[in-house]
Amino acid sequence: MQTLPKERRYETLSYLPPLSDAQMGRQIQYILDQGYFPAVEFSEVSEPEQHYWTMWKLPLFNAKSVREVMDEVNACRSDYRDCFVRIVGFDNVKQCQVLSFIIHKPNSRGF
Repeated sequence: MQTLPKERRYETLSYLPPLSDAQMGRQIQYILDQGYFPAVEFSEVSEPEQHYWTMWKLPLFNAKSVREVMDEVNACRSDYRDCFVRIVGFDNVKQCQVLSFIIHKPNSRGF
C-alpha cells in the first residue's frame, strides 16, 4: 500500500488528476440529471476557512445541456485565470448547495 505524497488538497475530487473537459461534462450531466441547478463560482484562494466564493453570474436555472454550463465555465476561466473556479449544484427542494468541485486551479500557483 502506498501513501499519497503530501500536497495541498482541496474539495471533492481534488485527489484525482485534473479532470478533462469530457470528465467535467459527465460530472455536470450528473448535476443536471439530479435536477440540481448548476452555478459557477470563483475565488482567489481556496483555504479551508474561506467559505464564501464569488458567483459567476446567476445560477443556471434554465440549463438543459452540459454545453451551456461548460460555456459559462470557460468564460469564467478565461476572465479569471488566476482564480480557482468551481461548479456547485443547488437543490431547490432542500434549498441549499448539495455538491461542489473545483474545475480550475490557477497555473501561476504551481498547480
